[in-house]
Amino acid sequence: MFFETMMLFLVLFNPFLMSIYLLELVKKLSLADFSMVLTRANLISGSVFILFALTGEAFFSKLLQVRFAAFLVFGGLVFFGIAMQQVFNGTSALLQIRGGPPKQLAGTVAMPFMIGPGTVSASVFAGSRLSPLLAIICIAASLAISMVLLIVLKYLHDVVAKRQEALVERYVEVMGRVSALIMGTIAVEMVIKGIDMWLGLNNGG
Repeated sequence: MFFETMMLFLVLFNPFLMSIYLLELVKKLSLADFSMVLTRANLISGSVFILFALTGEAFFSKLLQVRFAAFLVFGGLVFFGIAMQQVFNGTSALLQIRGGPPKQLAGTVAMPFMIGPGTVSASVFAGSRLSPLLAIICIAASLAISMVLLIVLKYLHDVVAKRQEALVERYVEVMGRVSALIMGTIAVEMVIKGIDMWLGLNNGG
C-alpha cells in the first residue's frame, strides 16, 4: 500500500509536465537558483499535503461543512478542463493558466499543479490507508523524488538546449500532450470516485 500510494503521488506530481509548466523558470534560472526555488515549493506543498493526510475527510466535513465526494467531483472537472485545453492548445494552455512572469517563484511552482485537487485527494487517501508516520514519509519521499527528477530535467535542458533547440521544443510539445492524456484520465477517475462515494453515502442513508 505504501509504494502504491507513492506511485500515485509521483504520477500526480508528474515532473515531465511540471518541467513544461515551469519552462520559463527552467530557461532563465541557474541550476542552483532553480533547485532553491523547488526546495521552498516542496516545503510549502509538503506542509499542505501532510495537513490533509492527518486531518483527512474531517477537514471537509467538519470545517468546510461539505462532502469530500463533492471536492473530488469538482476537482476532477477542473483537472479535466485543464487537460482538455492542453490537448487542443498544447503548452500554451499551461502558460495561460499560470499567467504572466511569476513574482513569488516558490508559490508559482506549488500552485496549481503540485497543490491541486488530485494531490490533495491523494493526501487524504494516504492518510486513510497508512499510519500517520508512513503517510508523512510517503509524501516526503514522493516530493523528494519529484524534485530530483525536475533538477535532472533542468540540467538536461541546459545541456541540450544550447545545441538542439528544435529538439527541446519538440520534446516539450509531445510530452505536454501525452501528459494531458494522463491528466485527463486521472480527472475522470476522480469524478467517478466522487460519484461512487456520493451514491454510497446516499444508499447507506
